[in-house]
Amino acid sequence: MNLQGKRILLGVTGSIAAYKSAHLTRLLIKSGAEVQIIMSASALDFITPLTLATLSKRLVLSDFFDTKTGAWNNHVELGLWADLFIVAPLSANTLAKFANGHCDNLLSATYLSARCPVMLAPAMDLDMYQHPAVRENLRKVQSFGNILLDAESGELASGLSGQGRMMEPEHILSQVEKFFSIKSDFLGKKVLITLGPTQEPIDPVRYISNHSSGKMGLAIANAFKSSGAEVFLVSGPISIPLDPEAFHQTRVESATEMFEAARNLHYMMDFCVFAAAVADYAPAEIAKEKIKKSESEMSILLKKNVDIAFELGKLKKQEQIHIGFALETEKEELHAKAKLDKKNFDLIVLNSANEVGAGFQHDTNRVKIFHRDGRFADSGLISKVKVAELILEEIKKVPVWI
Repeated sequence: MNLQGKRILLGVTGSIAAYKSAHLTRLLIKSGAEVQIIMSASALDFITPLTLATLSKRLVLSDFFDTKTGAWNNHVELGLWADLFIVAPLSANTLAKFANGHCDNLLSATYLSARCPVMLAPAMDLDMYQHPAVRENLRKVQSFGNILLDAESGELASGLSGQGRMMEPEHILSQVEKFFSIKSDFLGKKVLITLGPTQEPIDPVRYISNHSSGKMGLAIANAFKSSGAEVFLVSGPISIPLDPEAFHQTRVESATEMFEAARNLHYMMDFCVFAAAVADYAPAEIAKEKIKKSESEMSILLKKNVDIAFELGKLKKQEQIHIGFALETEKEELHAKAKLDKKNFDLIVLNSANEVGAGFQHDTNRVKIFHRDGRFADSGLISKVKVAELILEEIKKVPVWI
């Protein structure tokens, strides 16, 4: 693909893999992109600005201002200028800054100011890459909507062999080309996504809920956003952060509140993704005061909650596409396929609660996506970001969309 006219910020941090940034710069320029490079102070120890400036045909930036002329390198303008921000290599130190909002140099300030999508290509030694602190920081930056270009395996600078090598420049270029090729697939389309759990109050301090984290719904939201869609989120109580500038957001707690919010938005949507784990039942009566412990047993009378996808399926217009989720523990495919007709879905995404590493709370998932005509796709166990991309690819195969 030709990247002619695409404006790319390339961040380079302190890593032996910084030498690869020169090759990556050359590939991006050769593909027609404009490349502006920002280096961290430690990156200067590994590769010279002169090398990168020669290849990018632009002055390389590393400080907030030029000490000789006093000229200010405006991190806000840099963040607004770019169509895509790539940090390659991304060191463990800069990763920690990005994950926790630390801002002590031009690169981190530009990252916090950037409104464009961000790709991160980490590079570090084997044990560092597997350390729980690094894994947590990688999860955090992905939850912000950043695109992780996972490290590749091979011989490392330490002499060890394993995962930690920065993704090869040719592979990064392929990811960039893919990003720009799908970016406008859903341009101008409106998407409603429900996500997270619901909480059904028992009394003022207790409630019925489930373990849904909202990670899958957010991954789908980011995928649609990156493809040009306008995304509307109706979110139950979740702890993962949602970018207030990226999505229209409505926060709710109960199933009834989620239904009302989704119904108010439904009529103007092109796509509706029902990814929330809505509680099937709620207490028939909510105690006005905290229920005191008394007897050895206690019973709570439950009433059935509104089935959001079913009710909105009745209102579905011919040109709208509805995507549902099914989390099953037995006769999984049978139960999932039954919901296609019952709830008027065009696609249903089956999760298995029995699959190790899939379902609630995990950063990975394994799904089967069923079409009405019997076609299906099996993701295998992959990241939820990749699952979201697969779901969008399957949506494009729905006859209404075609």
